[in-house]
Amino acid sequence: MKSFKYVRPAEVLNAIQTVSSNPTAKFLAGGTNLIDLMKEYVERPSELVDITRLNLTQIKSANGGVSIGALAKNTETANHPLVRQNYPLLTQAILAGASAQLRNMATNGGNLMQRTRCQYFYDIAMPCNKREPGTGCSALEGINRIHAIFGYSDKCVATYPGDMANALYALDAMVRIKGINGQERLIPVKEFHRLPGETPEKDNNLQHGELITSIELPKSNFAEKSYYLKIRDRASYAFALVAVAVGLETSGSNIKQSRIVLGGVAHKPWRSIEAENVLNGKPVTEETFRLASEIAMKESKPLRHNAYKVELGKRAIVLALQRAISNRAA
Repeated sequence: MKSFKYVRPAEVLNAIQTVSSNPTAKFLAGGTNLIDLMKEYVERPSELVDITRLNLTQIKSANGGVSIGALAKNTETANHPLVRQNYPLLTQAILAGASAQLRNMATNGGNLMQRTRCQYFYDIAMPCNKREPGTGCSALEGINRIHAIFGYSDKCVATYPGDMANALYALDAMVRIKGINGQERLIPVKEFHRLPGETPEKDNNLQHGELITSIELPKSNFAEKSYYLKIRDRASYAFALVAVAVGLETSGSNIKQSRIVLGGVAHKPWRSIEAENVLNGKPVTEETFRLASEIAMKESKPLRHNAYKVELGKRAIVLALQRAISNRAA
């Protein structure tokens, strides 16, 4: 691990100004991703700005919804009564991630910021445009079993690895950001992460030095009928091959509104508005669910080793919708 400077500011603005003034500085919260990357020499910050003592841990009712602090731990967020009661989809998604030990350390803001687990990104001996722009994408013609089937470019086929964000997309969350001089802005979570395009080294739309302070959840109509399904190689401490976050609001025997967000298939959580349009106004039947799953996967473009994700995605969508309707707990 490369030597670095370590500081622990007492105030949010001090932390922001410290990182903003140093192009190679990084915020440090739970460290469950960043420290791993530093050990592998993928990330080489010259300065770590420890923000764990900042007052950004509150989870509270706000504007008819819930505000969750960026530094609240994943475990306490998933188990908070406001979240469990009103946003069970978020609880399920968080509990599907990593292991209990990691969830006890990982923060909500850090969860959104986590980087891909592409094996070529982690292997500094291999070309990787995300790690070193312009060197090439080893996964494009390499072993790409875990890689994207939507939204990739010839510069990068990596996937976003998180679970929490998939639920946040389905719940129309907003991300509250504070920048230098205290300037604050709200970003719809659907606009937070980026597709790789020509700049795969950019995972999200934050500017250097900007800090996530909270995640804002609006009132949800999906509390009674939602489900998070994660398909992976082993039962814990594994990232999704395909994940599905679904929410349904019904009126009688018909679907009033819906959300379908896929994980493990793109550089960001992948919402299928086309599949939602198939569901909305339609009866709650397996036939409707299967049609929606076909539409959701219609534009997929599998690589050499991950065509299995197409059929897996269809089946996962149908199963998640069935479990949402039956209100089956995770």
